[in-house]
Amino acid sequence: MKDDLRIRFLIVDDEQSIRKLCMTIGGSLGFQCTEAESGEAAVERLEGEAPDIVMADLKLPQMSGIDLLRHVKTVLPRTEVAIMTGHGSVESAVTAMKLGAYDYIEKPFRVEALRLFLQRMADKVRLVAENQFLRERVSAQEEFSGIVGTSAKIQDVLRIAARLRDTRTPVLITGESGTGKELVARAIHYGGAMATMPFVAVDCGSLVPTLMESELFGYEKGAFTGAMKSKPGLFRTANGGTIFLDEIGELPLEMQAKLLRVLQEKEVRPVGSNENLQVDVRVIAATNRDLEAAYRSGLFRKDLYFRLNVVTVHMPALRERRSDIPILAHTFLDRYAPGENIHISPEAIKALLEYDWPGNIRELENSIARAIVLGDRRTVHVTDLPPSIRDAAGSPGQAEAAAAPGRRPGSTDLEDIEYQTILRVFKEAGGDKALAGKLLGISRATLYRKLKRYGIACKPDAGDEAPESAEPPVA
Repeated sequence: MKDDLRIRFLIVDDEQSIRKLCMTIGGSLGFQCTEAESGEAAVERLEGEAPDIVMADLKLPQMSGIDLLRHVKTVLPRTEVAIMTGHGSVESAVTAMKLGAYDYIEKPFRVEALRLFLQRMADKVRLVAENQFLRERVSAQEEFSGIVGTSAKIQDVLRIAARLRDTRTPVLITGESGTGKELVARAIHYGGAMATMPFVAVDCGSLVPTLMESELFGYEKGAFTGAMKSKPGLFRTANGGTIFLDEIGELPLEMQAKLLRVLQEKEVRPVGSNENLQVDVRVIAATNRDLEAAYRSGLFRKDLYFRLNVVTVHMPALRERRSDIPILAHTFLDRYAPGENIHISPEAIKALLEYDWPGNIRELENSIARAIVLGDRRTVHVTDLPPSIRDAAGSPGQAEAAAAPGRRPGSTDLEDIEYQTILRVFKEAGGDKALAGKLLGISRATLYRKLKRYGIACKPDAGDEAPESAEPPVA
């Protein structure tokens, strides 16, 4: 493995035997290892290189492990720091973790325990690096009016859109619901010379049939009951710019004939008027239906189909561009939790990639928004995803939750998430209930109730009793 791809590991301890052991285990994991016998020596090492992982003893000769942690987090905030302690207490470990330490490990430690500990740290470093890389790609992709993706099919869409942005040619965008057809229409409009002119989006499926003509072409004062003043209509509102007719296949045949005349003559006649008014509008239409089959069956006008279908842009379904799913997921993470730098676990990414996404990008967006609300706001796990995605992936997290002691078949998603969170933190705390409670931010009484509720086994502390309390449960 190339040096620039290896995890850089710095071990800081005043005992040579500990440094040697850690260097040996780090080397066996493929790390690029360096050592320092004191906090001061470690600071000097930091000036010449940026380690990915630092493991420091809590009790160092002058500069303590806590002081070194503060310094590392100031100069290298992305570096993961773990604290070793053979003398410290739970309070010291909690302090270190509140200051940003990844975790702590007690000495003396077993070789296999240290190996797993370092492997977990390395996995987190790689996860953060991968997430950062995806975010940078998202930033670059969003420069083209929010269209995100590097797959071959979406790049074809971007190339066609770039060629159309300075033309007035009618465009037909096809694709399933939720694939981002309006995004392409906006990219064509705002990417060219017409960007300062109006862009008017019309959902043809939501127009009331009896009001379609007046909505699209406008009306004169007194044209019908309630017409207290004249209204220009959507085509005249878009004059000089672009009108986007979404779900054009939903228009009834009578309206299709009137729309065809507007496209041919470039003029509209408001309801209640005898005068035709000139309009200069580029038309971009979109549909999730097969318009060719519709005109062959008489449900869509053939002449209107060929008038609109000068250039066709097909938006691929999300299942046809799976390589874009991680980038899109990070787009939505940054949209719904800006600045929080939430990551996605490899297991969750795998589940997202394996799902077929019948609702396409819109469904992915909703799934990420849900995961942010129900998750820990640090990492999106498989258990944070909707049940349909977990079921399709057959995720280990779901199976573990279903088979765990004390789990009820009718438990809710929120209960599953709470259970998984408590179980994970409790294991990380090594079964220490006081530390687990502090890390979860809940009282001792609440922790006892939840351990009992979910059947999480633990060793009793000296003099333990589950104190009764009227305190409301905290998730």
